[in-house]
Amino acid sequence: MGLQELLVIVMFASFMGMLLLGFPVAWALAGVGLAFAVLGHVLVEWFNADIWFTWGGTIGVLDRRIYGIISNELMVALPLFIFMGIMLDRSGIAEKLMDALVRLLGGLRGGYAVTVVIVGVLLAASTGIIGASVVLLGMLSIRPMLKAQYDRRLAVGTACSVGTLGILIPPSIMLVLMADRIGDPAASTGRLFMGALLPGILLGFMYIAYILAAAYIKKDFAPAPKNRAPFTLRLALDVILAILPPMLLIIAVLGSIFTGFATTTEASAVGAFGALLLALFNRKLDLDTLKQSLYQTSLTTAFIFAIFIGATVFAAVLRGLGGDDVVRDALLGLPFGETGILLSILLVVFLLGFFLDWVEITLIILPLVIPVVFALGVDPVWFAILFAICLQTSFLTPPVGFALFYIKGVCPPGISTWDIYQGIAPYVVLQLLALMLVFWFQPLATWLPHEVYSAH
Repeated sequence: MGLQELLVIVMFASFMGMLLLGFPVAWALAGVGLAFAVLGHVLVEWFNADIWFTWGGTIGVLDRRIYGIISNELMVALPLFIFMGIMLDRSGIAEKLMDALVRLLGGLRGGYAVTVVIVGVLLAASTGIIGASVVLLGMLSIRPMLKAQYDRRLAVGTACSVGTLGILIPPSIMLVLMADRIGDPAASTGRLFMGALLPGILLGFMYIAYILAAAYIKKDFAPAPKNRAPFTLRLALDVILAILPPMLLIIAVLGSIFTGFATTTEASAVGAFGALLLALFNRKLDLDTLKQSLYQTSLTTAFIFAIFIGATVFAAVLRGLGGDDVVRDALLGLPFGETGILLSILLVVFLLGFFLDWVEITLIILPLVIPVVFALGVDPVWFAILFAICLQTSFLTPPVGFALFYIKGVCPPGISTWDIYQGIAPYVVLQLLALMLVFWFQPLATWLPHEVYSAH
């Protein structure tokens, strides 16, 4: 192992060490990057080390790199989509959906959990804010499911896992960041949105199939209520009226992108305005709600951009030390062929998800592996969707699965952390199964983008 490879390994290890010590992610990224920039400069200037590194070519261009991030028009979509999700969370739509669908499906064995999945999918396609979705679904569904004698692991696992669908189903802020990091028109935000749509819906159906099968096999797992409400036209109308507003918003946002009528940034503005109208229509819009939504949007956006800037410093120094070449040569040198290399990348991403958030993995790991993907001639949309499904598991895998912390905060007394782990385990398996399905049946991710863009 040469000095260059050693520096790259130690740099990654230092970053992981700082995270384990509790340092904020943005500071850990920027701090490690600057420390190794100084180390590289000292090794070259004082010890004539045989590594390629220049201070001016690495640190001297950071101002332009950071300005390029801030001035990127695509990044405007981030705060707008975040605001859209937060405002919808406060608009009361989820409560109306849950109430109407429970009256429609609650009489079935496992019907309440199926309702949570349907509401979660609709929320995912209109919000994409994981923390808000998980907390909201948990508050709306866990206690009623426990009261209906549902298994506590099913109740908490369903609410927690379904809430993470928003990171995959468009409009997803993760896919916006991934499109920016890939930086290729063949993997634009619109194409990634289209590519993620079918796998996201497939995952929702897999959740429902698991719930119904488990409820049928184990009679006491998710029992049907003894008194089932009759189906009436009034009930059907209530369901339609509850589903219609979020569906119209989804069609307005995704439809404008898919048809080419609006760019991703313009569609995000449509979504934010639509969320305001829905909150106003439901009489949930007041000055305090608007103030809190704007504050939360600013906080979340600042968090993402702080990591963005830290990751830019880290990536620039890593590239200056030859890290790109080290990673590319290591992956292409694997004796597995194209399939084995891709599976190796996905395995590493899955394992990193136990310790890192999706933002860090997207901003650090994706730019390192995407040149390998292009070198192999792999469809970038297909790979991006595989990467995204793999990242979704990072919300559910301990010890750093953020959805686990979110759901724990709204769980009623008596539900332990071990209950949560047992509850999400089947859903993690389903996510990995969906990952394999998309891996072996590529058109699940590529058919829709190909059809839409070829039609244009």
